[in-house]
Amino acid sequence: MKILFLYPNAGSQLGFNYGIAHLSAVLKQAGHDVALWQLCDDIEPLPSEEQFIKRLQQESADIIGFSVVTNQWPYAKKLAAWARKATNAPLVCGGIHTMAAAEEILRSQVFDFIIRGEAEEALAEFVDRLSKNQGHADVENLGFLQNGALRLNPLRPLPDLKKLPFKDYDIFDFQKIIDAKNGWTGLMASRGCPFSCTYCFNHQLVSDYRRDLGCSVKELNYIRHFEVEQMIKEIEHLLQNYHNISMFIFDDDLFTFYREYVKQFCAAYKKISSLPFVVNAHVGFFEEQRARYLADANCSIVKFGVESGSERIRRRILQRRMKNEEIINAIKTAHQHGLHTSIFLMIGLPDETHADVMATIRLMAKAKPGRYRWSFFFPFPGTKAYELSDQGGYIDFAKMAQMENFTDGSCLNFGKKHNLFLKKVGRAMPWFVNAESNLVVADFYRKKVEEILALDEKSWEERTATIEQEDKEISEKFVSRELSHYAIKYNRFMGVISDYFTAER
Repeated sequence: MKILFLYPNAGSQLGFNYGIAHLSAVLKQAGHDVALWQLCDDIEPLPSEEQFIKRLQQESADIIGFSVVTNQWPYAKKLAAWARKATNAPLVCGGIHTMAAAEEILRSQVFDFIIRGEAEEALAEFVDRLSKNQGHADVENLGFLQNGALRLNPLRPLPDLKKLPFKDYDIFDFQKIIDAKNGWTGLMASRGCPFSCTYCFNHQLVSDYRRDLGCSVKELNYIRHFEVEQMIKEIEHLLQNYHNISMFIFDDDLFTFYREYVKQFCAAYKKISSLPFVVNAHVGFFEEQRARYLADANCSIVKFGVESGSERIRRRILQRRMKNEEIINAIKTAHQHGLHTSIFLMIGLPDETHADVMATIRLMAKAKPGRYRWSFFFPFPGTKAYELSDQGGYIDFAKMAQMENFTDGSCLNFGKKHNLFLKKVGRAMPWFVNAESNLVVADFYRKKVEEILALDEKSWEERTATIEQEDKEISEKFVSRELSHYAIKYNRFMGVISDYFTAER
């Protein structure tokens, strides 16, 4: 059979879908024909309805599978409605959104089936049954409407990563993705996360698997790693078959979870590559030993999820129970080993006050990470943070339904005054951090912050479009004077210390 994967990735950063790459490999291993259409503005202009229908008719697929995340659901729903006009092939929806909104997807009446969870084995079985005209109603992980009622089959055990075939990179225009991301190339060495942060769907995913399988967290074996040998072979494959790779990015939720795995991987990696790489860490699973292993293998950047500088917000809203001193010490340890640090932040959280936002800004000013990347909080349906947002009456549902990313604004409503404050921080956070720091440039930035804080809504809307260019011009002047400062760099929602990007030149 021919399976066409559609990957809606509109209005967001260009990405590589690890799930599709593995699903394609499994299906090809079973003898099926597989194709992919990644709908992303950074690859090619998004199609009109006529163009979309024409291409689907040309593809002539037997099954069309969508991989959908929540913020792409409105676009995916529109594409699926168009697909109904182009083909009679079954439309199957996969991706994390199926765990959050199974009934909504199926009652939209544009999808025939959903496949929930990690679906390598489930999709292979489903396609095999269809190809043989066999019944498929009992396939695990499958969901559909039966006589108008929602039917969700139980989830099967999670796949053994060691038994999965090599990811299908060829199905993507992978060289184009590498080039579009300036040589930064994604990898994933594990699946799963040990934490239950309220804003992430991880806690619900674990709960659903445990319920269906009747097992404990330990028996679920949720956190799984590809063997070091598998990762080394994958990296060698990429280096041999693609060019212009300048940095590997490990997209694991928590690369540093197992110290022994970090040690083994780093020892093996430095034998086959000298390219720098990036990993995700947690301040509770990062110390001098892990830092030394990473630095020795030419790890360049360690990323930490901090989200808020307010311990009250982290504890009460996010269930991230780390102390600010732990965060500061982890950043310090990384810097002592020559590792650049990157911090994930969110603003616009439920119950967050002006003081809480300033606590985030002041923590960055004190800790002085190499960079920080901020976004507006988004309440994913099915998460505890969504419940908190809904119960607090914060969610603007009309705005939420239209959002494609988390960097342009918030779908929570805190009232005009705080909404405007968040917009200003969301556009010019480095100015706020510089202003609260002990850097030589602090006084200059305090005046800039006072200036934009004094603007009313209309005046701010007129000013906001010029902020990025203004930041660039200010930064260039301070660079010429060799004065350290944070500037908006690489994208409009990242603040980077000038010591780093001047050395990079």
